[in-house]
Amino acid sequence: MDDLLADVHPRNHLLSTDLDRILRQRNALLKQARGRLTDDVAMTLDVWDAKLGEVGGNLAAARREILGALEPLVGDFLGAVSGGTSDISMAYCDEWSAEGLVESLGHARADDVRRGISTVGPHRDDVMIRMDGLPTRTHSSQGEQRSLALAMRLAGHRLVVDRTGTDPVVLLDDVFSELDDDRVRALVDILPVTQSVITTAGTVPDGVEAGSVLRLADGVFS
Repeated sequence: MDDLLADVHPRNHLLSTDLDRILRQRNALLKQARGRLTDDVAMTLDVWDAKLGEVGGNLAAARREILGALEPLVGDFLGAVSGGTSDISMAYCDEWSAEGLVESLGHARADDVRRGISTVGPHRDDVMIRMDGLPTRTHSSQGEQRSLALAMRLAGHRLVVDRTGTDPVVLLDDVFSELDDDRVRALVDILPVTQSVITTAGTVPDGVEAGSVLRLADGVFS
């Protein structure tokens, strides 16, 4: 998701890199503490927690916004690929927004010092995707999950086009291997009209207008 955020706007990449830097510094301090929460450690943690609260809160807000924009697009592309209709919901899940990130970091401080890692923050957050009200991780077939992954890739591409005016190349790796013939035909029909790079271990399906085809055999391209 953070890669898509960066594609949509460069400032989002800065948020991600700032978060990584802050977490490295905070975790280094926690490891150096060796399980002892001294006054000096607590004062330094206050500084890093304030920075993490600001950057992490902004990054989480950007993630929620992008999920909200993706959700209807994913539903549209999934319907196009699968040939059916499914209710798709995408929710950003965290354990800190109810009370605030800085407050949650404070409550987790003793445990963080004991374990030597940061246990709360956007780096621990997740996305829950439901199809017709059921979690896709546990209730969707392999084919449904593959179709969903394709829908998310195509939805992300559409979002970048809509928000930036640029039309990046679509990369799809071995995309046809786990799709039935109907889904393959549907995917070919909705691929962006601009350049796409597709790898496949089988034959190229009908309908794909290949500008060029590279074949790999025995480690040699031809």
